[in-house]
Amino acid sequence: MALPTTDLREVGTVQALVQLLRTRSYEEIRQRMYDNPPGSAWWTACKTELDVRNGEQMAAALSAMSRVLERLRASTEHFEQLADTLYHTTTEISDQLKTTKDSARRLEVAVYVAIGITLVQLFNLVFEVFRRR
Repeated sequence: MALPTTDLREVGTVQALVQLLRTRSYEEIRQRMYDNPPGSAWWTACKTELDVRNGEQMAAALSAMSRVLERLRASTEHFEQLADTLYHTTTEISDQLKTTKDSARRLEVAVYVAIGITLVQLFNLVFEVFRRR
């Protein structure tokens, strides 16, 4: 289906206006868009240029988001490894504390036995001293 000649001229005009708007600021493009009625060549060119710029910004943002997500994934893996190491270290420390607690209990029993033997020897010594008198 062929486009009418006026449509071709209007498309050419819009393309030329888009090229002209390439160097303009967002504010100027928006102002021109609001100053012209919807559907006019200027309005269409402004809308097209804004859509192109927004698309470029969206692509840049998606690219940056992809890099950030990759870093987050790597950080998450690193934190998982750290958490695993922390878990194993905590388990080892817990085992050491349990062993230390058992050793402390044995030492406590040994001290009670030593105190008991010392008391028995003391009573025996006192008994021997009073028996000789």
